[in-house]
Amino acid sequence: MPHDHHDHDHPHALLPPDPALRVKALETVLTRKGLIDPQALDAIIDTYENRIGPRNGADVVVRAWTDSAFKQALLQDATAVVSKLGYYGRQGEHMVVVENTDQTHNMIVCTLCSCYPWPLLGIPPAWYKSDAYRARAVREPRKVLSDFGVSLPEDTAIRVWDSTAEIRYLVLPQRPPGTEDMSRTDLMSLVTRDSMIGTGLARSPDKAGP
Repeated sequence: MPHDHHDHDHPHALLPPDPALRVKALETVLTRKGLIDPQALDAIIDTYENRIGPRNGADVVVRAWTDSAFKQALLQDATAVVSKLGYYGRQGEHMVVVENTDQTHNMIVCTLCSCYPWPLLGIPPAWYKSDAYRARAVREPRKVLSDFGVSLPEDTAIRVWDSTAEIRYLVLPQRPPGTEDMSRTDLMSLVTRDSMIGTGLARSPDKAGP
């Protein structure tokens, strides 16, 4: 249906136009009515943004680091492989995995909105959805990487992949050196959300988190 009319009397017209402001306004109303607990809501968001989703992606990355057959299958048909692991569903129906190498570094963006592989990475970070990132990632990817603290050799090519409603991407970061004897659990601690978007690198063993 066309949406070129302007119904200023509709209740939605009273809400702020920015989606983030609208969500905040709704949260405020529900909190005042005692229908939600802000601390509980923050905990849920933190879980999906920083724990559940990224851990699924980290599991896939570590499997690829430690199993060459799995890695080959993943690069050939990521959708089938991650589906078998149970990492499948809305926002992750069609997956493509791109591998970082010494010659090529990959970075993911969604230039139209914020398409993102939720089953593998959880809730997208705010910066991923920002107009600045969406525009600059394509126009000046090396500068964007520098803003994230990533400095690559000049001869390393940077490929930017545009996620869409049809295809979502996951970056397979390079395995850090000196990790040959690490357990799967320890290896997973090296894989960050940003490294799977391409705006970061996998942590070196001496910088691994708890």
